[in-house]
Amino acid sequence: MHNTACPVLLIHGWNSHPGIWKKMIAGLEAAGIPAWNFGYVENPDPHPVTVAEDLHDFIADMRRKNRYQGEIDIITHSMGTHITRFLLEVQDGKEKAERVRQFIGIGPPNNGSSMAELFCDPVYGEEMIRLLEGIFVPAGYDPEDDSLVQEVRPGSVTMATLKSAGLRDDIRYRCILSRNITHTESFFPILGGRTWIFQEDGTWETTFDGDGVIPHSDSLMPGIQPEIIPLDNSLFTNCPHQFCHGNLPKNPEVIQCAIGYLTGKENGNCSF
Repeated sequence: MHNTACPVLLIHGWNSHPGIWKKMIAGLEAAGIPAWNFGYVENPDPHPVTVAEDLHDFIADMRRKNRYQGEIDIITHSMGTHITRFLLEVQDGKEKAERVRQFIGIGPPNNGSSMAELFCDPVYGEEMIRLLEGIFVPAGYDPEDDSLVQEVRPGSVTMATLKSAGLRDDIRYRCILSRNITHTESFFPILGGRTWIFQEDGTWETTFDGDGVIPHSDSLMPGIQPEIIPLDNSLFTNCPHQFCHGNLPKNPEVIQCAIGYLTGKENGNCSF
């Protein structure tokens, strides 16, 4: 049943900003769903712990401003996912004071980010940063100075802490992923349409089962069945770049899928 009183909290990804949700917010508003848009680009100490603390304060402030103490839904993109999970599962894992109904992760690095690891790789890292400069990473980027990237690497303290904490049984988790179904380079041209995977044995391989930045193996969690787009192959054929990582929050299928989850109108393939 559609519940217009249940607001949606939006958390953007790495090297992004709250404006990435413009089309999502328009879709939410059309469905009568209020949006709370959290940004952390101005945080002077960007670490998952401090950003999670800021997120906690933001939620409390929005509750006060809106005089609302009920459940909320959450939609995150990329790195916004593990930051939010750190708040919910680690900082609030025992008390469960944050009342959350659904948690929808779009391209989430639930098991750590292969791309973050790739940035730091002694063989491939420097070249990968050069290739992605101005496209996915800022000019002059040095991953050693970036706590958010260091703490989303698969072997980081943050990811180990999340794994130890486990998922909350009072939240319904969702996961929306994309893949390069036609193996076209125009999906993410700079990497030939492929997504790099960091293997448990420390080796690398590439796959078309990813969004150019996050492979499916980075996202999958036990017991959580992901929705994998595209569902409409013609949309992918016409605009494959819309399905790569940075464009997922603006992708019409992602928006439709998320709103279907929020309104309870999904029918197994997120359409309604």
